[in-house]
Amino acid sequence: MLMILGLCSLASGCFILLCHPYEMIFKWKVSFSEGGETFELWRKPPVDLYVKIYLFNVTNRDEYLKGEESKIRFQEVGPYVYKESFEHADVIFNENGTLSAIPVHPLKYVPEMSNGTEEDLVIMPNIALFSITNVMKDAAYLTRWGLNTLIRQTDTRPLVQMTAREFMFGYQSTLVTLGNHLMPSWIHFDKLGLIDRMYDFDGDSETIYTGETDIRMTGLIDTYNGDVNLSQWTGKCANVQGASDGAKFPSYIQPNDTLLFFRKSLCRSARLVRIGEQVIESLDTYKYTFRENELDNGAVNPENKCFCRQGRCLQAGLIDVTDCYYGFPIALSYPHFYKSDPSLLEAVDGLNPKKELHESYFYIQPKSGLPVKLASRFQINMALQDIGHMARVEKFPGLTIPMLWFEIGMYKLPTVMKTRFWFYLNFMPVAEEAIMYLLFISGIVLFIWSIMRILTGQTKKSSLELLEMKKKKQKMQTNKQIDSKEKETDVYNTLLSSNNPNLTLIV
Repeated sequence: MLMILGLCSLASGCFILLCHPYEMIFKWKVSFSEGGETFELWRKPPVDLYVKIYLFNVTNRDEYLKGEESKIRFQEVGPYVYKESFEHADVIFNENGTLSAIPVHPLKYVPEMSNGTEEDLVIMPNIALFSITNVMKDAAYLTRWGLNTLIRQTDTRPLVQMTAREFMFGYQSTLVTLGNHLMPSWIHFDKLGLIDRMYDFDGDSETIYTGETDIRMTGLIDTYNGDVNLSQWTGKCANVQGASDGAKFPSYIQPNDTLLFFRKSLCRSARLVRIGEQVIESLDTYKYTFRENELDNGAVNPENKCFCRQGRCLQAGLIDVTDCYYGFPIALSYPHFYKSDPSLLEAVDGLNPKKELHESYFYIQPKSGLPVKLASRFQINMALQDIGHMARVEKFPGLTIPMLWFEIGMYKLPTVMKTRFWFYLNFMPVAEEAIMYLLFISGIVLFIWSIMRILTGQTKKSSLELLEMKKKKQKMQTNKQIDSKEKETDVYNTLLSSNNPNLTLIV
């Protein structure tokens, strides 16, 4: 019985060593299935996700427009903080290892975390004026003359005062209203707001890998709006397949893996590279940031040449996202022109790029692909062309005007989620290893004990048999001696009882 128990313990230890039941359980947990634990966490992550928005308020409007100062000066105001309720709605599981979902990102203002209020008055660029003049700069003379006349008659100004909320979520403009009536195919809205556009997910859909065919792809994008490519780009620049929307990154990440991050506000998928490791919330994480020269337009990285729109490449550090923002000349950069062409920073006053404030970071648990802490930081700018011959914008040809920068951040995991993943990622593998060693040790002990019991039993049996043989031998010898004495006595008695005269005489 001891030997059987020992062999069973050893066999169980070998099973754990070879088959890794923890890995099988973990992969089952990580893959998406209807009602599954990880799927529910992805469908509606129970995390606090915040959007911090900083506006660039113009502080020398009159002086700059009059020509008294050569550079336009900005003052950063904010942040205006909103909580984003990230959700994947209307989920349908498909038969090819994917699911279909609709992204939903409603925002709710958080006044206690904001520096200022949505009613703060700021002086901001008139996006409608700059956009229309930029689009119409090469139009026929009569068309430009008509537009310039309209601009003067409506007294449209390039830098206007409005509330912070109006600039972010939409403000009324005479030009926008006219454009909505005269050019509805282009201007299909009656008010204009940048954050409003960033969070316009109406009609969007996506398909996501469930991990059924490849566990590493769980939670990553297969198609967005029915295609693996974005319509705004060509070649590799258009691809979003295999990208993460930030809810979950690839599982079983290797140290040298390059990750893809997609967000509609970025109008593209961007590559992330590992720059370090750190333990956060008791979880081992890899630290990622955007790849060096990721916002290059082909000058350094030839693969990025496809980000040049209509053959026109912007300066390093700018990505032309015109087709994602109403068709207006919008360009993305890092905040405060961090890691951008120095000429962009030199052309304006008031910006001060700092790595610790303006570089994005992603702390990701590599085995699960769980984001533990992240901050994605980008700036929205107006990248103007030669518009010096258009009315009211004579001072702005070729200028890149910073308007706002935003940070989409998750700074800690909720306690329930942290405890759950600590159990799966830290406790379970240690428990499996401890059980394996315990089974090996107990199996060896039981096996050796059983052999010793068998050997001890055989030794005792041999000793008993030897003792029995000795006893038998002694008994046989004793019997022989007794027989010998009995024979002598018989002879003696025979002699005594005989009628031998000589013997009688002697006696």
